[in-house]
Amino acid sequence: MNGGGDDEDVVVAASADASPPLQWRFSQVFGERSAGEEVQPVDMISAIEFDHSGDHLATGDRGGRVVLFERSDVKHSSGARRDLEETDYPVRHPEFCYKTEFQSHDPAFDYLKSLEIEEKINKIRWCQTANGALFLLSTNDKIIKYWKVQDKKIKKICDINADPSMGNGTVANGVPEANISSLRLPVITSHESSPVAKCRRVYPHAHDYHINSISNNSDGETFISADDLRINLWNLEISNQSFNIVDVKPEKMEDLSEVITAAEFHPTHCNMLAYSSSKGSIRLIDLRQSALCDSHSKLFEEPDAGGSKSFFTEIIASVSDIKFAKEGRYLLSRDYMTLKLWDINMDSGPVSTFQVHEYLKPKLCDLYENDSIFDKFECCISGNGLRAATGSYSNLFRVFGVSPGSTETGTLEASRNPMRRHVPVPTRPPRLGGMIGRGSESAGGVDGNSNNALDYTTKLLHLAWHPNENLIACAAGNSLYMYCA
Repeated sequence: MNGGGDDEDVVVAASADASPPLQWRFSQVFGERSAGEEVQPVDMISAIEFDHSGDHLATGDRGGRVVLFERSDVKHSSGARRDLEETDYPVRHPEFCYKTEFQSHDPAFDYLKSLEIEEKINKIRWCQTANGALFLLSTNDKIIKYWKVQDKKIKKICDINADPSMGNGTVANGVPEANISSLRLPVITSHESSPVAKCRRVYPHAHDYHINSISNNSDGETFISADDLRINLWNLEISNQSFNIVDVKPEKMEDLSEVITAAEFHPTHCNMLAYSSSKGSIRLIDLRQSALCDSHSKLFEEPDAGGSKSFFTEIIASVSDIKFAKEGRYLLSRDYMTLKLWDINMDSGPVSTFQVHEYLKPKLCDLYENDSIFDKFECCISGNGLRAATGSYSNLFRVFGVSPGSTETGTLEASRNPMRRHVPVPTRPPRLGGMIGRGSESAGGVDGNSNNALDYTTKLLHLAWHPNENLIACAAGNSLYMYCA
C-alpha cells in the first residue's frame, strides 16, 4: 500500500469512470397472489433462467413444471412509415408475456435405494436454438431432461361433406351416397400456431447424490452436471453415457471434509470450468490437463484472517452459487453472509467483498435451530459486468455496483412497490482490493433497528439478470417479479 494521498488519487480516478447509480422500478409480475391467499408448495418457483438473447425466460417450480415467457415488445419492422417512426422511440425496457408451460418432471421412486425422488426443478439451462426451435435442459434431484419447444401450426380438415348445391345428398360415416355425381375434396387449413414441448432425451442414473448444478459448454455440444461429490461431462446427443471428470469422494466416507456446492462452465473457453465447495473455496480446472480433473489449475479462497472461529464459521463460508461474468474474466460467488467478486487471473483473494447479512451475525444460533442458516441464495451479474444482485429474507434483494470505485448499493423488495421497505445502507469507506483497485466494500444491508422485522420464512433465493438490459427477474414464492432501471 502506498501513502494516503496516492490511495485517494486511485479511488477518485476509479470513481470518475463508475456509472451513475440505477433507479430501479417495478416492471411486471406473473402469478401474483392476493392478500391472505395461501401458496401451495408445488407452486413455489425453484429456478429462473434467461436465454442468451434475453428474448425468453424460463422458470421451474416445485411441482416439476417449466413455464416459458417471451418478449412481447420486440417488433419486426415491416417497412411501413409508422413502424419506422416507432424505431426512433424504442421501448424503454423489455416486456414479457406468457408463452407456454409443460410438465418436465414427475414424482418417482428409486426402488433400489427406497428413496423418493421429488419432481422439483433444481436448475434450468438454455441451449443453442436451431431452426426456430428452443432447446433447454431441466433437472430435478436425479434426472436431467433435454427439451425442444417449437411453434407448430394447428391444421384442420374442412369441407369434407358433399357440395350443398348438389341437393339432398347425405353423408353416412364420412362416405357420400352413391347418387351424388360429384364430390368436394377435403381441404386442410392451417390456423394459429401453438408452442409444443417435446422431450428429446433423458439422462438418468448418473448421480448417487442430489444434482445441484447443470451448465452448458460454449461448444454447444456438451454440458456438465454436478452433485455433492462428483461432476459428470455429457454430450447432448448421448444420453446413456457420461464421463466423470471430478470425484471428491474419499475412500472412507468418515474422511469426507467438503462437498461440491455449484459448478459452472466458462462462458467462452470450452476447456475451463469452476466449481465451489462447502469450505468456501472455488477451484478452476482445465479439461486439457487430464481426463480426471482431481487437481485444479487455480484455487480461489479467502485468506485466513486468523482469530477465533466458531461452530458456524464453516457453515456460513459454504458457497451456495457461482456465476461467471459475460466476458469470463470475473467470477461472482455467494455464501451465506457475503457476495464476492473474483478475478480468475488473481488467486490471492477476492477483488471485492459485499456484506449482505452482516446484521445476522448475532442471530446465527437462532438461524441454525430453524435451519435458515442452510438456505442457498443465488447470485447474478449484469451483462456489462458493472453490477451484481443477490437475495435475502423478507423477499428483499440487494444490488451492488462492482465496477472500479463504485459504492452503489440498493435494497429492494419483491413487490409492486420495491422501495417500500428500503432502508438506507451505511457504507464503509472504499478500500483497495488486491492489485487493481476494485475492492469497495459495503457494510450491512439493514440496520440494527429493522432486522427484527425480517421474515425468515419468506426468502428470495432465485433471481436472474437479463443478459443485455438492466432487468432483474426474481421469485417470491409462486410469483415472478421483474424490475427495470
